[in-house]
Amino acid sequence: MLVDSHCHLDFPDFAAERGEVLARARRAGIGTFLTICTKVSEFDAVTAIAESADDIWCSVGIHPHEAASEKATDAATLCELARHPKVVGIGECGLDFYYEHSPRAEQAESFRAHIAAARQTGLPLIVHTRDADGETGDILEEEYAKGAFAGLIHCFSTGAEVAQRALALGMYISISGIVTFKAAEALRTTVRDIPLDRLLVETDAPYLAPVPKRGKTNEPAFVAHTAAKVAELKGVGVAELEAATTDNFFRLFAKAERLRCG
Repeated sequence: MLVDSHCHLDFPDFAAERGEVLARARRAGIGTFLTICTKVSEFDAVTAIAESADDIWCSVGIHPHEAASEKATDAATLCELARHPKVVGIGECGLDFYYEHSPRAEQAESFRAHIAAARQTGLPLIVHTRDADGETGDILEEEYAKGAFAGLIHCFSTGAEVAQRALALGMYISISGIVTFKAAEALRTTVRDIPLDRLLVETDAPYLAPVPKRGKTNEPAFVAHTAAKVAELKGVGVAELEAATTDNFFRLFAKAERLRCG
């Protein structure tokens, strides 16, 4: 069994055929899905999808792009929403200085609120970081000094420094289809060095379809291609990689129930 540890099943790209997308994934051996909240204002739609099947879980959070427009960023609100039985993580949250759709100060404030919620609930933090390596590492370390929390860097595509700083805090690293891209040799070098017991795989669907599906709308079934590439980089069989990343997912997202078939 494989887990798609980060996808966006509520996005309009899947509205017309969400059922068939999930069916294709299940036929491809994907046994668990984590659909990610990016706006608290759309939390109900995310939880409705998670409630529709036993193998779908969800998070609660505010993407850094939405930090300025989504005002319910306080830890108390996030903690209350996280009480939903299908919510297993906090995020995605973090810093994105590439697009800067929200001011940096508001992104940082929202990021710290999510960390506080992760600390208070015991649920893992799902971190998005782009063009903000140093700042992301600094905030994670500053907040960890106030009290431990679990988490992961999702869709990891940045430098080795971020991976090292996150791993030092006990965090996990989730790999997307970017690892299959021709220009991603630096990323592949870093992935080779990440311990197998700290790796997860994801699609970030509908974005970032892996080779050989480039140019198509990404969907959870395609995580198998990412897993195959990561197995190659780690020098292990696909079955071993699948087992390890699945075990890692359920160790980190401990609130998620592992189905018998897994």
